[in-house]
Amino acid sequence: MSQPDMKVADMQERVDAITHAIKPRRLWNSIMEMAKYGATANGGVSRLALTETDNNVRITLMEWFNLPHYHFFVDAIGNLFIRRDGASPSSDPVMTGSHLDTQPSGGKFDGIYGVLAGLEVFRTLDDLELFTSRPLELTVWANEEGCRFVPGCMGSACFAQPEDLPHWQVITDSENISVKQAVACFHRTMSEVPHRPLGIPVHAYIEAHIEQGPILENSSATIGIVSGIQGCRDFQITITGMEAHAGTTPASSRHDAMKTAVLLLQDLYSVMDSAGEECRFTVGAFQVYPNSSSVVPGHVVFNIDLRHPSQSSLTTLGNKVIELSDKHSDRCAIHAKELRWRKPFEFKKTIPDLIQNAADRLKHPSKVLPSGASHDAVNLHLCCPTGMIFVPCEGGISHNEKENAALGDLHAGTQVLAEVLYRLAENIS
Repeated sequence: MSQPDMKVADMQERVDAITHAIKPRRLWNSIMEMAKYGATANGGVSRLALTETDNNVRITLMEWFNLPHYHFFVDAIGNLFIRRDGASPSSDPVMTGSHLDTQPSGGKFDGIYGVLAGLEVFRTLDDLELFTSRPLELTVWANEEGCRFVPGCMGSACFAQPEDLPHWQVITDSENISVKQAVACFHRTMSEVPHRPLGIPVHAYIEAHIEQGPILENSSATIGIVSGIQGCRDFQITITGMEAHAGTTPASSRHDAMKTAVLLLQDLYSVMDSAGEECRFTVGAFQVYPNSSSVVPGHVVFNIDLRHPSQSSLTTLGNKVIELSDKHSDRCAIHAKELRWRKPFEFKKTIPDLIQNAADRLKHPSKVLPSGASHDAVNLHLCCPTGMIFVPCEGGISHNEKENAALGDLHAGTQVLAEVLYRLAENIS
């Protein structure tokens, strides 16, 4: 009989020690503590990107890593990196993380679970006095949600393609504050943190996240092995008519931007609804000017979020947005500006297979599924092997103050994350 491979045996013992040492209550307490930053009256969180509240929660996160073997870095788009030393400091790091910003009426778990699951893994390694061959990095990506600065996943997009920095810097929020100005404020807050170039080499990236949908819960699965992320096309529609008196202007003389918007949206909803369940069409931001009840609107601006897992369908449906905008431009001028076009993609099997193996070994029921939402992993897959771990959220509810997740599921996801990170950082799969 051949002798067992001691290296493999030792690795398995260390993996077992790490996954069993994850402390679910410490993880939960970290999530609840961070939920105080931007807490809303209805139990949710409002923490917009690169605001004072967002910056303060990052400072708190850094304070939790106040040990000599941790190092902090920021970059030109406002990302924050927390590096845990490895035995081979010049090796490319294994990276994990997500985001801390939320929607205006968001929940306690979206994004921040991925950051704090990484925190819990790092704390567990510290508890066990275990160091990895490769450095580990916990990353907080800037402006993932895209509700203050459109579009989202901006920090990771700029990290993956640093040459696009000037494009992102000039984008402004509703108060005409630019990304460049907001990042400058972030840098002043982090004045003692060293700057690092965008786009450093990364060995691998893995992101833990709540599913934000009902599939895992409905199938009684604890771990989602994300196969890929569906594509999206984002548009901003600007309709320009002419303001007029609501009481004296006949219908035939009006250039009513609101009426044109309604007619256009009727056609758009009809086309998108007939495209099937896989089509996701949302108009979530809508502005009317001058926004007075006694004035015929002269200007309307709204944003379209269109998603589909098929590239051909995404092309056809997105082109319909432009075609129908042209069709309705008889009474008002319509400008359809495309903000983003991201193709659907599938993760290479390397990381998803590690996630599957860890879930199986830990006896956590799992399911392979695509992500309907966009995540920072969509950009990191351009840089390195990438994967995502999903855990269920109650009722599939997210981007909502009622967002909730079970401690047992969060714990399971963190165990799987810990195993995959450790194996990747030890160069053993």
